[in-house]
Amino acid sequence: MLLLLQLLSLLRELTAESPWGLPVVADGPASLAKVVMAELADLKLENKPWPGGTHSLHYHYLALSEPGPGLPQFLAVGYVDDQPFIHYDSRVDRAKPQALWMAAVDTQYWETETQKQRAWAKVQQVETWTVMGYHNQSSGTHSTQRMFGCEIREDGRTSSFWQFGFDGQDHLSLDLETLSWVSAKPVAVQTKRWWETERCYAEYDKAYLEGLCLTSLHRYLELGSQSLTRKEPPKVQVTRHTAEDGSITLRCWARGFYPRDISLSWWLGEDELVQETEYVETRPGGDGTYQTWAAVRVPARMENGYICHVQHSSLNHTLTVAWEAPSHQWITSAKVISIIFTITFLLVAGVLIFIKQYSQARNKESCKQAPGGEEPHNSQNPMSVETAQLLC
Repeated sequence: MLLLLQLLSLLRELTAESPWGLPVVADGPASLAKVVMAELADLKLENKPWPGGTHSLHYHYLALSEPGPGLPQFLAVGYVDDQPFIHYDSRVDRAKPQALWMAAVDTQYWETETQKQRAWAKVQQVETWTVMGYHNQSSGTHSTQRMFGCEIREDGRTSSFWQFGFDGQDHLSLDLETLSWVSAKPVAVQTKRWWETERCYAEYDKAYLEGLCLTSLHRYLELGSQSLTRKEPPKVQVTRHTAEDGSITLRCWARGFYPRDISLSWWLGEDELVQETEYVETRPGGDGTYQTWAAVRVPARMENGYICHVQHSSLNHTLTVAWEAPSHQWITSAKVISIIFTITFLLVAGVLIFIKQYSQARNKESCKQAPGGEEPHNSQNPMSVETAQLLC
């Protein structure tokens, strides 16, 4: 049995005056969803200069059916440019800032966000148990994830996404062009049919992503302008890696840069190695900056001919970096040779000392015995005594 989702939405005045996050519209009177959707569609981006670069606003919601010890039943985190700025944990039951620049926002904003996330916690909890029923699951710890957001690029183009996951895997996504829900697996078809009972909800999501989301992004960029619009140049290093088969790879690392947009390319002479280069997606570095790398396979002893080109908005020119053999390798080699020489010298010296001591011991033994095996002092032959003395 499908449970009705609780209905909670921001008041019209509040939605118009404070377009920050996502209002809640769930199963209920479609007319109310249409009203809120119309308000969202009327929101226009203010005619203010764009700070440049690519910027994004993303939200991630997580609900657990049976949270274990120390785990929340619902968790919501908002990101601007992959940096968390707002956090809601059902155990604390308050929306709190995650960035210093959000601390200046008035208390009404935090109260509104708290009420909003409380409502989403109830909505997604019902969704979790409903999808569990589609999987014939009535107990155990399971999760649903709701991820949505928008992005605006330096050239003014925008993009957005809306996804829903179950137990960490894709379940449904919204095609914003056709306003249809796309199921990732057969069992998700039942959720698709459920969500398609009212087309206005897909229209509402689209209106939010293309209106309120972008407006909110502008507001957050204004609040965090010093942090979010700063420019930090990349720290670039080229490393050399040898595989088990003997092949050599040069990897160009760029770390600690901001904003996110960056271009790495490998060149051999005047030729850019586009097809030969392996790229990795730019990722957050964990400290508010980003990191990425580009790699290329090279012939042995030809490493110095390959050059990494780096372009970033913080640089006024293209940075070029080549692989350099670490100077400590020569120092290490000299140390190894010195150690080997010392060990060899000690071994030879030890053998010579042993031979000398052994020879002296044999000579002393000879002094104690006369020819024929007799003791020198017992011999009656004076010549034998003199011979023994000479030998000693």
